[in-house]
This record gives sequence, structure tokens and C-alpha cells, in this order.
Amino acid sequence: MGVPLAPSRETRAVGRYWLSLLPLLLLVRPAGALLEGLYCGTHDCYEVLGVSRTAGKAEIARAYRQLARRYHPDRYRPGDEEPGRTPQSAEEAFLLVATAYETLKDEDTRRDYDYLLDHPEEYYRHYYHYYSRRLAPRVDVRLVILVSVCAISVFQFFSWWNSYNKTISYLATVPKYRIQATEIAKQQGLLKKAKEKGRNRKSKEEIRDEEENIIKNIIKSKIDIKGGYQKPHIRDLLLFQIILAPFHLGSYIVWYCWWIYNFNIKGKEYGEEERLYLIRKSMKMSKSQFDSLEDQQKETFLKRELWIKENYEVYKQEQEEELKKKLANDPRWKRYRRWMKNEGPGRLTFVDD
Repeated sequence: MGVPLAPSRETRAVGRYWLSLLPLLLLVRPAGALLEGLYCGTHDCYEVLGVSRTAGKAEIARAYRQLARRYHPDRYRPGDEEPGRTPQSAEEAFLLVATAYETLKDEDTRRDYDYLLDHPEEYYRHYYHYYSRRLAPRVDVRLVILVSVCAISVFQFFSWWNSYNKTISYLATVPKYRIQATEIAKQQGLLKKAKEKGRNRKSKEEIRDEEENIIKNIIKSKIDIKGGYQKPHIRDLLLFQIILAPFHLGSYIVWYCWWIYNFNIKGKEYGEEERLYLIRKSMKMSKSQFDSLEDQQKETFLKRELWIKENYEVYKQEQEEELKKKLANDPRWKRYRRWMKNEGPGRLTFVDD
């Protein structure tokens, strides 16, 4: 029988390293009631840090700092006194300690973990609370909504101003409005100021640009643009609409009760505003769309008493018939119908060779 060989120096070093980890491994013995993948897995987070369930935040933090200094992977250096200590083993021990501390330092997470220890059979509830906290957004949702609404409102404001300025520039090219604005500018002496001589003499381009701005300003002040190209107002922005939503809701409830009381209960006759409202409702038009109509057209609606449902149905039928006649006489519509009949989609041609 041969003599047993003495362990080498490296083997003894590996043994000493794992003996140093023995207290931690004994403390984190697997707990059969715990769930794999939740918190510290099958190990007890309190036992990982070596604290009791009644330990306070200061004691938990102190235990974590001690274990973190002991098992931190950065403490590994090639050629140190314990060559059996590898970065992988040190990282595993450190991650277990860090997970235990992250679980116990937060009051809500610690409350859920204590409930898991006391009621291990409710595993569906434990999975829900664990992942709902892990997947919850880091930023306050209210702050995200506020920033998004403000950004949309800013975009709305500049977009509306851009559309409004383009509309004014277009109207300044229409002879009807340009001539009227030029006459008003001459009467007010605005064009003479633009052509001052002497020291304040300006170049032809500067005079032309200034006259153009004068005409546009007069058009802005004299013309009433309604609908989608009207002058933007701050109260129409999304942010202010949300802020004023409770006020608008309360006003609508009061108005609706007033309408029911006056016209449904007392049987009063409709006024002009109420009649126009019923007509707009029948036409399914928004307030801005209806306001953009000419006053003469609204007067026609009132004369024909379109707030009465039967009269509106007759008017609607007349408009449909008139539209059909216009389309029938439109050469472009004729070409389109001819194309749809001869070469349009859905036409099959069978070629018999």
C-alpha cells in the first residue's frame, strides 16, 4: 500500500477559501417554503444578511456593508493569498447579499416578503406583487402625462399659428381683400410712413416688405376668420382644455337641466340660438365648422325651419339630389364612371386562345 500524498499548497488554499464561505453557506440554507426566482430564491434574505426579522434599517444596512466588503468581486486580485477564489464565485455570493439587501431595505418590498414567509402557499399572489413592483415604471406616471400634455399643447400652439399666418399671407394675395386693405392703409397714412425720405430713407425691398406687413396687419384686424384657420387662443390648447374640463362639464350639466326644464317640461318655443343648435346637431357639425358658415346660409336654414326633423329630412334629400345632378354633369365624374365601368377594379377579362 502506498503512502498518501500530502495536499499541495494550492489545494490547501482552495480549502481555506471555501471554509471562509462556510458561515454564509450555512446561513443561507435552502428554505423549502420559498419560491425560486422570487427575491433571494430558495434562501432566506434575513439569514443571508445574518439579521432577525425584527431588525431595523440601520442594522440591515450595517450587515450589508460588512458582507459586501467581504464578498465584493473587486477584492479579487490574481495571485492573492487565496488563489482558489475566482471572480465567478465571489460575484455569486455578492449578488445574493445585494439581492437580500434590496429586498429588505424597502418597506413595501419587505412587507411583501414577510407575507411570503408567513403565507408560502399563496404563490400566485407572491408572483403578482413581486413582478408588479419590479416592472413598475421608475418615473412617476403623472409627471410623464403632464410633460406629454405640455409638449402636445406647445406643438398645437405653433402649428395653429403657422396655419393662421399662412392663411393671412394667402388672403393678402387675393385682389378683393388686398385692394380693401390698401385703401384703408392709404386713408390712415400708413403707406406714406413706409416711404419716408431723408435720413430714414429705406431701400425698395425694405419698403415693399414693410408695406406687405402693413397690409397683412390690416387684414388680421378687419377680417374674421372662423373654423380651422382662425386665430389660435390659449384656451383652446389641450392643457387648458383638461384644466377647464370640470368647469365645462358642470356648465353642460346646468345647461342640459335648463334645456329640459324650459323646452321639455314648460314647453317654451325655441329661440334663434336654440334653433341653430338643433340644426347643427342634425347636420352633425362641430361648433367651429358651423360658425365658419356664411350668415346668409344660416338665415336660409332658419327660414326653412330645419330644426324640425321632417323639414331637415326634406332638405337633406334635396341636397343629395342636387349633388347627383352636379356629378352627372361633371366631365371628370363622367370619365371616372367610364373608367370604373371599362377598366376599373373588379373587372375580369377571359381571353380564349
